[in-house]
Amino acid sequence: MNGREIHLASRPLGWPSESDFVLAEVAVPEPGPGELLIRNEVMSVDPYMRGRMNEIPSYVTPFEIGRPLEGGAVGKVVESGSAEFAAGDVVLHQAGWREYALVADDAATTVDVTLGPASAYLGVLGMPGLTAYAGILEVASMVPGEVVLVSAAAGAVGSAAGQIARLRGAARVVGSAGSAMKLEYLRSIGFDAAFDYRDGALRRSLRRAAPDGIDVYFDNVGGQQLEVAIGALRPHGRVAMCGAISMYNAEEPPAAPRNLALCMGKRLTLRGFLAGDFAHLRETFVAEASAWLRAGELHYRETVVDGLAAAPGAFLDMMRGGNVGKMLVRL
Repeated sequence: MNGREIHLASRPLGWPSESDFVLAEVAVPEPGPGELLIRNEVMSVDPYMRGRMNEIPSYVTPFEIGRPLEGGAVGKVVESGSAEFAAGDVVLHQAGWREYALVADDAATTVDVTLGPASAYLGVLGMPGLTAYAGILEVASMVPGEVVLVSAAAGAVGSAAGQIARLRGAARVVGSAGSAMKLEYLRSIGFDAAFDYRDGALRRSLRRAAPDGIDVYFDNVGGQQLEVAIGALRPHGRVAMCGAISMYNAEEPPAAPRNLALCMGKRLTLRGFLAGDFAHLRETFVAEASAWLRAGELHYRETVVDGLAAAPGAFLDMMRGGNVGKMLVRL
């Protein structure tokens, strides 16, 4: 039996293109002891994957040229060489970008589809949701009554971060996004205000949305939006530095932020973090988030494209902001 995979064909310089990926057909291996053969049903594309396409030191190893890319996926066990799993189990793992995945049993996690659909474990109940939960509550240590700003707020992480802040008692939640449709979406899920970062008036837009300043900034973008947020932060404000998507495809270092000296006088805290740092919160997060979902208090969207061959285009579209909520590829 053969299956298809998406391989990295070349390392992008600046913005990736379709030519940096190739669709390959390979033989599907048999699982050995302690291994699972999984037929992937849905896979994730995420901004952090862009960094793995570069051959530079990082917190995660680079993708290899001529080898399949990796990322979150959910699928069904076809054959099991493990006593812990049986054929038909629905599992979450990190061997996406392929139709069939051979994984060790300790690299797969059974998902409870009674709490939410399987695809939700790649979004609101998965890594993006946990990132938002940990970033707002642990990294930024938000307390009730504070004002929160979220950038890239219509994405999977940002939309969850804003809603979690509201559900945990924020006085005001503000989001930035890149289109009128996305701003309307943010208002529909409970953001108190939203503004378009592309309108060329970031400071004025944020001042209008949060006239008394902000206490917490959940940063998915970096660059100029981080600079403007630093200016708006009140004394002892905190920044949860989740991502810097504005810089991922830059060929030259960005000029902003240019006001980092304000961090001293304002006694600000800027803290970078990874979702993996907070794996110990996963059970607590899933329990609380799934309860919010059942109560209709936590909302999410998925932008879904069909077919493994469409995965590179979905990734590129996501990097350009073409998604609302989680970008997924249905295999």
